[in-house]
Amino acid sequence: MSGTAQKVPVDLLTGFLGSGKTTLLRRLLADPALADTAVLINEFGAVGLDHLLVETVDPDTFLLSSGCICCSIRDDLATALRELWDKRERGLLPPFRRVVIETTGLADPTPVLAILTTEPMLRWHLRIGRVVTTVDALAGAATLAAHDESRRQVAVADRLVVTKADLVEPATLAGLEMELRGINPSADILHARHGELADAPALLTSPNDAREVRRWLAYEPAPARHGAIGSFLLEAGQPIEWAAFGVWLSLLLHRHGSRILRVKGLVHIQGRDLPVVIQGVQHVVHPPEHLPAWPEGEEGTRLVFIGIELDPPAIRRSFSTFQRLGDRVLAG
Repeated sequence: MSGTAQKVPVDLLTGFLGSGKTTLLRRLLADPALADTAVLINEFGAVGLDHLLVETVDPDTFLLSSGCICCSIRDDLATALRELWDKRERGLLPPFRRVVIETTGLADPTPVLAILTTEPMLRWHLRIGRVVTTVDALAGAATLAAHDESRRQVAVADRLVVTKADLVEPATLAGLEMELRGINPSADILHARHGELADAPALLTSPNDAREVRRWLAYEPAPARHGAIGSFLLEAGQPIEWAAFGVWLSLLLHRHGSRILRVKGLVHIQGRDLPVVIQGVQHVVHPPEHLPAWPEGEEGTRLVFIGIELDPPAIRRSFSTFQRLGDRVLAG
């Protein structure tokens, strides 16, 4: 079961304190499309799901009326995931096809993602899914200005859900969305109104589509905002040598460590006609994903980097250096 497509996706639901994570989780679990989901939450977060609990499997595990499994994290996450998988293998739990982890409001999501690639047993059976971050429309701007944890949660997201959007004026909502774009220009932004979100399961289940990829490609560089967090664009018009790119990206992420919060975009590889999607959070890189066509028919490598006090010219120079080395190896 080592193939990427066969591994169970692990999605992260994160967001600052009071931003509506549990309300969104409750909405997701009520949908039949996510009935085969296992949920890991901290023991206090479980209180918000009490009305869905129908059967106790053991002191930490419940079966929900939706058919989902809900577990509390009392110790560390890696142990909880291993125990969850062990119960699944022994037939003590239904064969769930997805895991959702609700983080605490002050959590940095990146160590959670790292667990999925550094723990040998977990890496064999599980893969990184979506990172969904909730942002309170009422308090979001002030929270972003005051708390680095909130900015990091936004920076690593694949999708942002602005909650309580019905409680603010359109101008306030537009201003908050501009703030979010300044931190994470590649994430999709959705609005939850009256506690409801249209097609909520699509947050986790929909694949990268042409609309989403076009948003990455439309990114325009902007100066750093919110203190040290900024973003920049790396482009290459000619197809690049894959091995050299892989070595360069690995060294770059290890060199900068936690300073590169997010990298996302398309790569045009030598010898291949179709684009490859690259996504990474800090030093954790998702398995490459192949798209069936170039969005808008425009070929070319285009990567968005989000990070802390990065040096875009230096990173672009290192990229060019490695690509020249790769071309020489192929030519020789």
